[in-house]
Amino acid sequence: MTPILIDGSVLEGGGQILRNSIAFSSLLGKPISIHKIRNSRRPPGLKNQHRTGLELAAAITSAELGGAQNGSCEIQYTPRSLGLPGHYTGDSVTAGATTLLLQIALPLLLFSRDPSPSSLTLKGGTNAQSAPQIDYTRHVFFPFIRDHFGVSVNLDIKKRGYFPKGGGEVFVEVFPTSETLKAIRLMERGKVKAIRGIAHLAGLPGHIGPSMVEGAKQHLLAESSDLEDVPIEIESKRERNDNTSGAGSGIVLWAELEGGGIIGGSALGKKGLEASAVGRAAAEELLRGLNADGCVDEYLQDQIIILMALAKGFSEVRCGKGGLELHTKTAIWVAEQLTDAKFDVIEQPSGHTVIRCTGIGYSAQLLASPQSNGDT
Repeated sequence: MTPILIDGSVLEGGGQILRNSIAFSSLLGKPISIHKIRNSRRPPGLKNQHRTGLELAAAITSAELGGAQNGSCEIQYTPRSLGLPGHYTGDSVTAGATTLLLQIALPLLLFSRDPSPSSLTLKGGTNAQSAPQIDYTRHVFFPFIRDHFGVSVNLDIKKRGYFPKGGGEVFVEVFPTSETLKAIRLMERGKVKAIRGIAHLAGLPGHIGPSMVEGAKQHLLAESSDLEDVPIEIESKRERNDNTSGAGSGIVLWAELEGGGIIGGSALGKKGLEASAVGRAAAEELLRGLNADGCVDEYLQDQIIILMALAKGFSEVRCGKGGLELHTKTAIWVAEQLTDAKFDVIEQPSGHTVIRCTGIGYSAQLLASPQSNGDT
């Protein structure tokens, strides 16, 4: 079969094109060739975490993988068959984000005729810049896809890894379905039911956690009278020294909406920045998401596109005002290159954007016969 050529410089032009293309290729058995990888980054090409993600996907699918060296701007990928159930390990060695390794591997583990779970051990940065914090994945993304797509995933943070050292480890257990994913209909936002969060730290003075919590709470209440009667519960958690690699801190907040949506906000600590300011920064991001008045935040937007494309039937989600994020537009473009899913983006008079999709109804019945597998 002639490989499908994917241009890695389109739109956002980053690692997302790589991750989503590999996921669709693996599930649909379509060989692909991706060129101009991360063309909008400087330097372009594969970094350690991207190569690790490719190798992880190739292990799960017994794929032929060519060109996967650090700095490479072109790779070839020919999937064979998904070896499920199985346990797979991806180690970026650096502080590369474990959440981005998860983005490439998770879709591959969602479908199986065998109901036994598969699992991942992912090593690298758990709370890194330019990627979702692992706490966002655990408390926002996973609950959302469970409630709206029927996806069942457990995540355990074995060890936190902060930038620049990395060294974190997470264990992910995925319970596959033999059926199709549910389509999502999420058009009513409703009021904020509750705001929750976690402030985490390791290798730093203990007062930093409560200071992040207090900074976030004060800013939320000072900037939004709508939240005066809303429960705000933010946990402060200091990791044991033997449960972390390096020192660091951060905070993740999320607002649970009456209509079933979730809006998140987060920030990472850095040298010279007061802990209370870190909390305020996360609160500001959460408030921006709430003020946009959508049912999902900008990070959920692009991560659910692949699931909408795979689901059966008609999905629609109301996003906030101000147009779609470039990552979301890129995710839609990739889905349309590699699947028969049909997307329609509607700009409403109110300023909201609605994403509509007729998914392909993918199921385990479309999988090739799985091969036996051991740990990788």
